[in-house]
Amino acid sequence: MFLRQALNTVHQFSAEQLSGLSDLLSPEMIDECLKDTGVTTIRKRRLPMEMMVWSVVGMSLYRHLSMEKVVSQLDILLPGKKPFVAPSAVIQARKRLGSDVVKAVFNKTQQLWHEKTPHPDWHGLTLHAVDGVVWRTPDTPANDQHFGRTGNKTTISDYPQVRMVCHMELTSHLLNSAAFDSVASSEVDLTAQLVDQSPSHSLTIFDRGFYALGLLHRWQTSGEEKHWLIPLRKGARYTTLRKLGRGQELVELALSPQAKKKWAGAPDTLQARLITKTIKGKEVKLLTSMTDPLRYPGADIAELYGHRWEIELGYREMKQYMLQNNLTLRSKTPELVTQELWGMLLAYNLLRFLMCQMAYAQKNVMPYQIGFKQASLFLVGQLQLLPAVAPGRIPEVMKYILDMAESFTLPERRERSYPRAVKKRPSRYATRPSRKR
Repeated sequence: MFLRQALNTVHQFSAEQLSGLSDLLSPEMIDECLKDTGVTTIRKRRLPMEMMVWSVVGMSLYRHLSMEKVVSQLDILLPGKKPFVAPSAVIQARKRLGSDVVKAVFNKTQQLWHEKTPHPDWHGLTLHAVDGVVWRTPDTPANDQHFGRTGNKTTISDYPQVRMVCHMELTSHLLNSAAFDSVASSEVDLTAQLVDQSPSHSLTIFDRGFYALGLLHRWQTSGEEKHWLIPLRKGARYTTLRKLGRGQELVELALSPQAKKKWAGAPDTLQARLITKTIKGKEVKLLTSMTDPLRYPGADIAELYGHRWEIELGYREMKQYMLQNNLTLRSKTPELVTQELWGMLLAYNLLRFLMCQMAYAQKNVMPYQIGFKQASLFLVGQLQLLPAVAPGRIPEVMKYILDMAESFTLPERRERSYPRAVKKRPSRYATRPSRKR
Protein backbone atom coordinates (compact mmCIF):
# COMPACT_ATOMS: atom_id res chain seq x y z
CA MET A 1 0.00 0.00 0.00
CA PHE A 2 1.53 3.32 -1.07
CA LEU A 3 1.07 6.75 0.43
CA ARG A 4 -1.86 7.75 -1.76
CA GLN A 5 -3.83 4.76 -0.51
CA ALA A 6 -2.60 4.94 3.08
CA LEU A 7 -3.72 8.54 3.69
CA ASN A 8 -7.21 8.43 5.08
CA THR A 9 -9.63 10.66 3.20
CA VAL A 10 -11.64 12.78 5.59
CA HIS A 11 -15.33 13.37 4.84
CA GLN A 12 -16.62 14.31 8.28
CA PHE A 13 -16.17 18.08 7.87
CA SER A 14 -19.27 20.17 7.31
CA ALA A 15 -19.64 23.85 6.54
CA GLU A 16 -21.55 24.41 9.78
CA GLN A 17 -18.31 23.90 11.73
CA LEU A 18 -17.17 27.35 10.60
CA SER A 19 -19.79 29.32 12.50
CA GLY A 20 -18.25 32.78 12.23
CA LEU A 21 -15.37 35.02 13.13
CA SER A 22 -15.24 33.64 16.66
CA ASP A 23 -13.48 30.60 15.18
CA LEU A 24 -10.75 32.86 13.80
CA LEU A 25 -9.66 35.34 16.47
CA SER A 26 -12.18 35.63 19.28
CA PRO A 27 -12.04 38.78 21.47
CA GLU A 28 -12.14 36.57 24.58
CA MET A 29 -8.99 34.73 23.49
CA ILE A 30 -7.15 37.98 22.79
CA ASP A 31 -8.21 39.41 26.18
CA GLU A 32 -6.97 36.25 27.88
CA CYS A 33 -3.58 36.57 26.17
CA LEU A 34 -3.36 40.24 27.16
CA LYS A 35 -4.01 39.36 30.80
CA ASP A 36 -1.60 36.42 30.78
CA THR A 37 1.22 38.62 29.49
CA GLY A 38 0.36 41.59 31.72
CA VAL A 39 -0.49 43.95 28.85
CA THR A 40 -3.61 45.69 30.13
CA THR A 41 -4.36 49.39 30.46
CA ILE A 42 -7.09 51.21 32.39
CA ARG A 43 -6.87 54.25 30.13
CA LYS A 44 -9.17 54.10 27.10
CA ARG A 45 -7.12 54.79 23.97
CA ARG A 46 -8.08 55.24 20.32
CA LEU A 47 -5.95 52.19 19.54
CA PRO A 48 -7.06 49.50 22.04
CA MET A 49 -4.59 46.70 22.69
CA GLU A 50 -7.06 43.98 21.70
CA MET A 51 -7.50 45.64 18.29
CA MET A 52 -3.76 46.20 17.84
CA VAL A 53 -3.38 42.42 17.58
CA TRP A 54 -5.45 42.62 14.39
CA SER A 55 -3.26 45.47 13.13
CA VAL A 56 -0.12 43.35 13.57
CA VAL A 57 -1.81 40.57 11.59
CA GLY A 58 -2.82 43.16 8.98
CA MET A 59 0.81 44.16 8.50
CA SER A 60 1.31 40.89 6.63
CA LEU A 61 -2.13 40.69 5.00
CA TYR A 62 -1.83 44.23 3.58
CA ARG A 63 1.88 44.33 2.78
CA HIS A 64 1.43 47.14 0.23
CA LEU A 65 -0.11 49.54 2.77
CA SER A 66 1.58 51.66 5.41
CA MET A 67 0.91 50.82 9.03
CA GLU A 68 -1.47 53.72 9.65
CA LYS A 69 -3.45 52.77 6.53
CA VAL A 70 -3.65 49.19 7.76
CA VAL A 71 -5.27 50.50 10.94
CA SER A 72 -7.79 52.48 8.89
CA GLN A 73 -8.37 49.56 6.49
CA LEU A 74 -9.29 47.21 9.33
CA ASP A 75 -11.44 49.90 10.99
CA ILE A 76 -9.98 49.33 14.46
CA LEU A 77 -10.01 52.97 15.63
CA LEU A 78 -12.36 54.06 18.36
CA PRO A 79 -14.45 57.16 17.53
CA GLY A 80 -12.59 60.46 17.93
CA LYS A 81 -12.21 63.96 16.57
CA LYS A 82 -10.09 62.80 13.62
CA PRO A 83 -10.93 59.94 11.26
CA PHE A 84 -7.27 58.90 11.04
CA VAL A 85 -4.34 58.23 13.35
CA ALA A 86 -0.79 59.58 13.30
CA PRO A 87 2.02 57.16 12.33
CA SER A 88 3.78 57.80 15.65
CA ALA A 89 0.66 56.72 17.55
CA VAL A 90 0.67 53.37 15.76
CA ILE A 91 4.33 52.78 16.62
CA GLN A 92 3.73 53.68 20.27
CA ALA A 93 0.74 51.33 20.40
CA ARG A 94 2.83 48.50 18.93
CA LYS A 95 5.50 49.09 21.56
CA ARG A 96 2.90 48.93 24.34
CA LEU A 97 1.53 45.71 22.88
CA GLY A 98 4.92 43.97 22.71
CA SER A 99 5.65 40.60 21.13
CA ASP A 100 4.63 38.21 23.93
CA VAL A 101 0.92 38.86 23.35
CA VAL A 102 1.10 38.06 19.64
CA LYS A 103 3.15 34.94 20.40
CA ALA A 104 0.54 33.82 22.94
CA VAL A 105 -2.28 34.40 20.43
CA PHE A 106 -0.37 32.37 17.82
CA ASN A 107 0.10 29.46 20.24
CA LYS A 108 -3.55 29.43 21.31
CA THR A 109 -4.94 29.75 17.79
CA GLN A 110 -2.70 27.08 16.30
CA GLN A 111 -3.93 24.64 18.94
CA LEU A 112 -7.57 25.59 18.32
CA TRP A 113 -7.29 25.49 14.53
CA HIS A 114 -5.50 22.14 14.53
CA GLU A 115 -8.30 20.71 16.70
CA LYS A 116 -10.93 22.04 14.28
CA THR A 117 -9.10 20.75 11.18
CA PRO A 118 -9.35 17.01 10.43
CA HIS A 119 -5.80 15.97 9.51
CA PRO A 120 -5.41 12.80 7.42
CA ASP A 121 -3.01 10.26 8.89
CA TRP A 122 -0.48 7.82 7.49
CA HIS A 123 -0.59 4.48 9.36
CA GLY A 124 -1.93 6.31 12.42
CA LEU A 125 0.63 9.15 12.25
CA THR A 126 0.02 12.75 11.17
CA LEU A 127 2.65 14.10 8.78
CA HIS A 128 4.86 17.06 9.71
CA ALA A 129 8.12 18.66 8.64
CA VAL A 130 10.74 20.92 10.21
CA ASP A 131 12.86 23.32 8.19
CA GLY A 132 14.63 26.64 8.53
CA VAL A 133 14.31 29.99 6.79
CA VAL A 134 16.08 33.37 7.02
CA TRP A 135 14.29 36.73 7.18
CA ARG A 136 15.79 40.12 6.37
CA THR A 137 15.31 43.11 8.69
CA PRO A 138 15.82 46.84 8.07
CA ASP A 139 19.43 48.00 8.38
CA THR A 140 19.37 49.74 11.76
CA PRO A 141 22.04 49.68 14.50
CA ALA A 142 19.64 47.96 16.93
CA ASN A 143 18.75 45.18 14.49
CA ASP A 144 22.38 44.77 13.46
CA GLN A 145 23.54 44.36 17.05
CA HIS A 146 20.74 41.99 18.06
CA PHE A 147 20.35 39.76 14.99
CA GLY A 148 23.71 39.98 13.23
CA ARG A 149 24.55 39.25 9.60
CA THR A 150 25.80 36.34 7.56
CA GLY A 151 29.13 36.66 5.80
CA ASN A 152 32.56 35.30 5.10
CA LYS A 153 36.13 36.60 5.18
CA THR A 154 35.55 39.15 2.43
CA THR A 155 31.86 40.11 2.40
CA ILE A 156 28.88 40.36 4.73
CA SER A 157 25.17 40.54 3.99
CA ASP A 158 23.62 43.92 3.26
CA TYR A 159 20.94 43.54 5.94
CA PRO A 160 20.66 42.07 9.45
CA GLN A 161 18.97 38.66 9.36
CA VAL A 162 16.80 36.46 11.56
CA ARG A 163 17.05 32.67 11.51
CA MET A 164 13.73 30.85 11.99
CA VAL A 165 12.72 27.20 12.27
CA CYS A 166 9.08 26.12 11.84
CA HIS A 167 7.18 22.89 12.46
CA MET A 168 4.38 22.43 9.90
CA GLU A 169 1.58 19.91 9.35
CA LEU A 170 2.06 18.93 5.71
CA THR A 171 -1.48 18.25 4.45
CA SER A 172 -2.90 21.56 5.70
CA HIS A 173 0.26 23.73 5.84
CA LEU A 174 -0.85 24.83 9.32
CA LEU A 175 2.09 25.72 11.54
CA ASN A 176 2.43 23.95 14.89
CA SER A 177 5.25 26.02 16.36
CA ALA A 178 8.18 28.24 15.49
CA ALA A 179 11.39 29.53 17.04
CA PHE A 180 13.71 32.27 15.82
CA ASP A 181 16.72 34.24 16.99
CA SER A 182 19.93 35.78 15.73
CA VAL A 183 21.24 34.49 12.42
CA ALA A 184 24.23 33.16 14.36
CA SER A 185 21.92 30.61 16.05
CA SER A 186 21.98 27.09 14.64
CA GLU A 187 18.86 25.44 13.26
CA VAL A 188 19.43 22.43 15.51
CA ASP A 189 19.41 24.59 18.66
CA LEU A 190 16.24 26.36 17.53
CA THR A 191 14.58 23.03 16.76
CA ALA A 192 15.27 21.88 20.32
CA GLN A 193 12.80 24.58 21.45
CA LEU A 194 10.04 22.92 19.40
CA VAL A 195 10.36 19.42 20.86
CA ASP A 196 7.77 19.77 23.61
CA GLN A 197 5.23 21.40 21.27
CA SER A 198 5.29 18.62 18.68
CA PRO A 199 2.17 16.40 18.81
CA SER A 200 2.15 12.72 19.71
CA HIS A 201 1.30 10.06 17.11
CA SER A 202 3.13 12.03 14.44
CA LEU A 203 5.95 11.65 11.93
CA THR A 204 8.25 14.64 11.41
CA ILE A 205 10.47 14.82 8.33
CA PHE A 206 13.83 16.60 8.62
CA ASP A 207 16.39 17.45 5.97
CA ARG A 208 20.04 16.48 6.34
CA GLY A 209 20.94 19.81 8.01
CA PHE A 210 19.17 18.65 11.19
CA TYR A 211 21.23 15.48 11.59
CA ALA A 212 21.97 15.48 15.34
CA LEU A 213 21.45 12.18 17.14
CA GLY A 214 20.90 13.91 20.47
CA LEU A 215 18.10 16.00 18.99
CA LEU A 216 16.49 12.98 17.31
CA HIS A 217 16.59 10.98 20.56
CA ARG A 218 14.99 13.82 22.50
CA TRP A 219 12.34 14.21 19.80
CA GLN A 220 11.21 10.57 19.86
CA THR A 221 11.26 10.27 23.67
CA SER A 222 9.33 13.48 24.41
CA GLY A 223 5.92 11.93 23.77
CA GLU A 224 4.00 8.92 22.53
CA GLU A 225 4.91 7.73 19.02
CA LYS A 226 6.74 10.89 17.99
CA HIS A 227 8.68 9.51 15.03
CA TRP A 228 11.21 11.15 12.72
CA LEU A 229 12.62 10.61 9.22
CA ILE A 230 15.93 12.05 7.98
CA PRO A 231 18.54 11.28 5.29
CA LEU A 232 21.62 9.46 6.54
CA ARG A 233 24.60 11.78 6.80
CA LYS A 234 27.34 11.09 4.30
CA GLY A 235 30.16 9.19 5.97
CA ALA A 236 28.08 8.33 9.05
CA ARG A 237 29.25 5.20 10.87
CA TYR A 238 26.80 2.60 12.10
CA THR A 239 26.59 -1.04 13.13
CA THR A 240 24.07 -3.35 11.47
CA LEU A 241 22.14 -5.33 14.09
CA ARG A 242 19.93 -7.35 11.72
CA LYS A 243 18.29 -7.28 8.32
CA LEU A 244 14.62 -6.28 8.15
CA GLY A 245 14.09 -7.04 4.49
CA ARG A 246 15.40 -6.03 1.12
CA GLY A 247 17.13 -2.67 1.43
CA GLN A 248 16.19 -2.39 5.12
CA GLU A 249 18.22 -2.99 8.26
CA LEU A 250 18.15 -2.20 11.95
CA VAL A 251 21.28 -0.20 12.77
CA GLU A 252 22.94 1.26 15.83
CA LEU A 253 24.63 4.67 15.79
CA ALA A 254 27.03 5.88 18.47
CA LEU A 255 26.74 9.38 19.91
CA SER A 256 29.92 11.41 20.18
CA PRO A 257 31.15 12.63 23.59
CA GLN A 258 30.29 16.19 22.53
CA ALA A 259 26.71 15.18 21.72
CA LYS A 260 26.25 13.39 25.06
CA LYS A 261 27.53 16.47 26.85
CA LYS A 262 25.25 18.83 24.93
CA TRP A 263 22.07 16.76 25.11
CA ALA A 264 21.24 15.88 28.71
CA GLY A 265 20.03 12.31 29.13
CA ALA A 266 21.25 11.21 25.70
CA PRO A 267 22.23 7.50 25.51
CA ASP A 268 25.53 6.12 24.25
CA THR A 269 23.87 4.66 21.15
CA LEU A 270 20.68 5.17 19.16
CA GLN A 271 18.88 2.41 17.28
CA ALA A 272 17.13 3.27 14.02
CA ARG A 273 15.95 1.72 10.79
CA LEU A 274 18.03 2.33 7.67
CA ILE A 275 16.21 2.18 4.34
CA THR A 276 18.19 2.12 1.10
CA LYS A 277 16.35 2.66 -2.16
CA THR A 278 17.26 3.67 -5.70
CA ILE A 279 15.11 6.57 -6.90
CA LYS A 280 15.55 7.71 -10.52
CA GLY A 281 18.95 6.06 -10.70
CA LYS A 282 20.24 7.58 -7.45
CA GLU A 283 20.76 5.64 -4.23
CA VAL A 284 18.99 7.22 -1.26
CA LYS A 285 19.59 6.25 2.37
CA LEU A 286 16.93 7.25 4.90
CA LEU A 287 17.10 6.89 8.67
CA THR A 288 13.93 6.64 10.75
CA SER A 289 12.74 5.82 14.25
CA MET A 290 9.94 3.65 12.79
CA THR A 291 11.62 0.29 13.34
CA ASP A 292 8.54 -1.93 12.83
CA PRO A 293 8.63 -3.07 9.16
CA LEU A 294 5.15 -4.62 9.33
CA ARG A 295 3.37 -1.51 10.53
CA TYR A 296 5.47 0.94 8.49
CA PRO A 297 6.29 -0.52 5.02
CA GLY A 298 9.62 0.58 3.59
CA ALA A 299 8.16 1.48 0.17
CA ASP A 300 5.82 3.98 1.81
CA ILE A 301 8.61 5.56 3.86
CA ALA A 302 10.82 6.16 0.83
CA GLU A 303 7.90 7.88 -0.90
CA LEU A 304 7.17 10.01 2.16
CA TYR A 305 10.40 11.98 2.11
CA GLY A 306 9.38 13.81 -1.07
CA HIS A 307 6.55 15.44 0.87
CA ARG A 308 9.10 17.41 2.89
CA TRP A 309 8.95 20.00 0.11
CA GLU A 310 5.51 21.08 1.34
CA ILE A 311 7.17 23.19 4.04
CA GLU A 312 9.42 24.79 1.41
CA LEU A 313 6.28 25.69 -0.53
CA GLY A 314 4.87 27.17 2.67
CA TYR A 315 7.87 29.48 3.01
CA ARG A 316 7.43 30.51 -0.62
CA GLU A 317 3.77 31.31 0.06
CA MET A 318 4.81 33.59 2.92
CA LYS A 319 7.62 35.42 1.13
CA GLN A 320 6.45 35.52 -2.46
CA TYR A 321 2.67 35.78 -2.17
CA MET A 322 1.75 37.04 1.29
CA LEU A 323 4.64 39.55 1.56
CA GLN A 324 4.58 40.20 -2.22
CA ASN A 325 8.34 39.66 -2.56
CA ASN A 326 9.07 42.55 -0.19
CA LEU A 327 11.73 40.49 1.53
CA THR A 328 12.73 43.14 4.09
CA LEU A 329 10.48 43.33 7.14
CA ARG A 330 9.03 46.66 8.29
CA SER A 331 10.16 46.95 11.90
CA LYS A 332 13.30 48.84 12.90
CA THR A 333 13.81 47.51 16.44
CA PRO A 334 14.36 43.91 17.61
CA GLU A 335 11.22 43.82 19.77
CA LEU A 336 9.01 45.01 16.93
CA VAL A 337 10.73 42.64 14.48
CA THR A 338 9.84 39.78 16.85
CA GLN A 339 6.27 41.05 17.06
CA GLU A 340 6.01 41.35 13.27
CA LEU A 341 7.28 37.81 12.71
CA TRP A 342 4.78 36.30 15.16
CA GLY A 343 2.06 38.37 13.47
CA MET A 344 3.12 37.07 10.07
CA LEU A 345 2.98 33.44 11.26
CA LEU A 346 -0.43 34.14 12.80
CA ALA A 347 -1.66 35.71 9.54
CA TYR A 348 -0.40 32.74 7.51
CA ASN A 349 -2.14 30.27 9.82
CA LEU A 350 -5.33 32.35 9.61
CA LEU A 351 -5.37 32.13 5.81
CA ARG A 352 -4.43 28.46 5.85
CA PHE A 353 -7.18 27.63 8.36
CA LEU A 354 -9.76 29.26 6.10
CA MET A 355 -8.35 27.34 3.12
CA CYS A 356 -8.71 24.11 5.08
CA GLN A 357 -12.40 24.86 5.52
CA MET A 358 -12.66 25.62 1.80
CA ALA A 359 -10.97 22.33 0.92
CA TYR A 360 -12.98 20.08 3.24
CA ALA A 361 -16.22 21.71 2.11
CA GLN A 362 -15.58 19.86 -1.18
CA LYS A 363 -15.23 16.15 -1.88
CA ASN A 364 -11.80 14.53 -2.15
CA VAL A 365 -9.90 17.82 -1.99
CA MET A 366 -6.95 18.32 0.34
CA PRO A 367 -5.98 21.76 1.72
CA TYR A 368 -2.68 21.83 -0.16
CA GLN A 369 -4.70 21.62 -3.40
CA ILE A 370 -6.12 25.11 -2.79
CA GLY A 371 -4.12 27.69 -4.78
CA PHE A 372 -2.63 29.98 -2.15
CA LYS A 373 -2.05 33.06 -4.31
CA GLN A 374 -5.57 33.55 -5.65
CA ALA A 375 -7.33 32.19 -2.55
CA SER A 376 -5.38 34.50 -0.23
CA LEU A 377 -6.28 37.56 -2.34
CA PHE A 378 -9.93 36.53 -2.19
CA LEU A 379 -9.87 35.87 1.57
CA VAL A 380 -8.10 39.13 2.39
CA GLY A 381 -10.73 40.97 0.36
CA GLN A 382 -13.52 39.25 2.29
CA LEU A 383 -11.87 40.04 5.63
CA GLN A 384 -11.59 43.65 4.51
CA LEU A 385 -15.36 43.83 3.99
CA LEU A 386 -16.33 42.26 7.32
CA PRO A 387 -16.21 45.47 9.43
CA ALA A 388 -19.01 46.88 7.25
CA VAL A 389 -21.11 43.70 7.35
CA ALA A 390 -23.99 43.48 9.79
CA PRO A 391 -23.48 40.74 12.42
CA GLY A 392 -26.53 38.87 11.15
CA ARG A 393 -25.02 38.57 7.66
CA ILE A 394 -21.64 37.16 8.76
CA PRO A 395 -22.77 33.50 8.34
CA GLU A 396 -23.87 34.42 4.82
CA VAL A 397 -20.40 35.80 4.07
CA MET A 398 -18.73 32.68 5.46
CA LYS A 399 -21.01 30.49 3.33
CA TYR A 400 -20.05 32.53 0.27
CA ILE A 401 -16.36 31.89 1.05
CA LEU A 402 -16.98 28.15 1.14
CA ASP A 403 -19.10 28.25 -2.03
CA MET A 404 -16.21 29.90 -3.90
CA ALA A 405 -13.74 27.20 -2.85
CA GLU A 406 -14.06 25.15 -6.03
CA SER A 407 -12.74 28.01 -8.17
CA PHE A 408 -9.42 27.96 -6.27
CA THR A 409 -8.82 24.21 -6.43
CA LEU A 410 -5.66 23.26 -8.30
CA PRO A 411 -5.39 20.20 -10.57
CA GLU A 412 -3.15 17.28 -9.65
CA ARG A 413 0.54 18.09 -9.87
CA ARG A 414 2.26 16.97 -13.06
CA GLU A 415 5.50 15.06 -13.11
CA ARG A 416 8.54 17.12 -14.05
CA SER A 417 8.80 17.25 -17.86
CA TYR A 418 12.50 17.98 -17.97
CA PRO A 419 15.28 16.95 -15.58
CA ARG A 420 16.87 19.50 -13.30
CA ALA A 421 19.78 21.34 -14.94
CA VAL A 422 22.91 22.35 -13.07
CA LYS A 423 23.82 25.85 -14.22
CA LYS A 424 27.36 27.10 -14.49
CA ARG A 425 28.49 29.06 -11.44
CA PRO A 426 28.92 32.75 -12.34
CA SER A 427 32.47 34.04 -12.29
CA ARG A 428 33.63 37.29 -10.69
CA TYR A 429 35.94 37.93 -13.64
CA ALA A 430 35.30 38.59 -17.30
CA THR A 431 36.04 35.61 -19.50
CA ARG A 432 36.43 35.31 -23.21
CA PRO A 433 33.76 33.08 -24.75
CA SER A 434 35.09 29.92 -26.29
CA ARG A 435 35.10 29.76 -30.08
CA LYS A 436 33.32 26.87 -31.67
CA ARG A 437 35.41 25.04 -34.22
